[in-house]
Amino acid sequence: MAYVLSIIANPTNPVIDAGLKARVMALAAHTDVIDLAAGIACDFYIAERDDQMLGAVRAMLAQIPADINIIARTRRRKKLLVADMDSTIIEQECIDEIAEFAGRRAEISAITERAMLGELSFEAALTERVAMLKGLDISVLEETYAKHITLTPGARTLVRTMNKFGAVTALVSGGFTFFTDRIAKAVGFKSAQANELLVEDGVLTGKVRQPILGRAAKQNALLRLAGQNHIRLEQTLGVGDGANDLSMLERAGLGVAFRAKPAVAEAAAARIQHGDLTALLYLQGISQAEFVE
Repeated sequence: MAYVLSIIANPTNPVIDAGLKARVMALAAHTDVIDLAAGIACDFYIAERDDQMLGAVRAMLAQIPADINIIARTRRRKKLLVADMDSTIIEQECIDEIAEFAGRRAEISAITERAMLGELSFEAALTERVAMLKGLDISVLEETYAKHITLTPGARTLVRTMNKFGAVTALVSGGFTFFTDRIAKAVGFKSAQANELLVEDGVLTGKVRQPILGRAAKQNALLRLAGQNHIRLEQTLGVGDGANDLSMLERAGLGVAFRAKPAVAEAAAARIQHGDLTALLYLQGISQAEFVE
């Protein structure tokens, strides 16, 4: 099986130049170099997976803001994208933003961080945090969405480009349907799945509808969507940042840790720390000229 040594920079800081390519080629001998976007992304074709060489390239370029991964060339373009929402497709954790209205942001954010690190059960942590929101008027959800939620750069381009190539695109989140429904529409996802905050008389009850969509449910969503659409697992792409994404990332044909917690980045097949979400297109060998902006 042939492989690609992929190097990707952030589009706002195109650091891949001739000198960098020459340094890489000195370590990865007998390679062909393909530019996917000038200064931003390039592929070095290699015959075999060489993790020792990968480590050497990462060490050599440690001071360069670029992501280095090895990707199999077989079935490189994926037919299913399953994406986390909070801190992946959007730049925030929705529950932390809502917590601002309850005056409990620091407390709730601390629990969020521990859950994303895998130190707490996701389901128990979500139940605890949602309970702290009890009594908030549902208008705070709309205000949170309108004033505090921003898309991660590259989100629309990633989803719209994969849609163009006929992929199934799904937003599967441990967050809340109020936000996933709106984000999915804004970005172009074909489906969305998340947890539902329960409301009575226009206020949050402090509860979430059971069962909670957590780590196992994300993995199951990947498997279900692949099966329903007759897509082989090696043709699937999963992306997320927290411990509740790990099972999904491990089962996906290509699991990408996006600006993720250290344990998640270590476990995932690929990691993106510097690039934006268009990096997931470059990992598939899709050039900038093929993007749908």
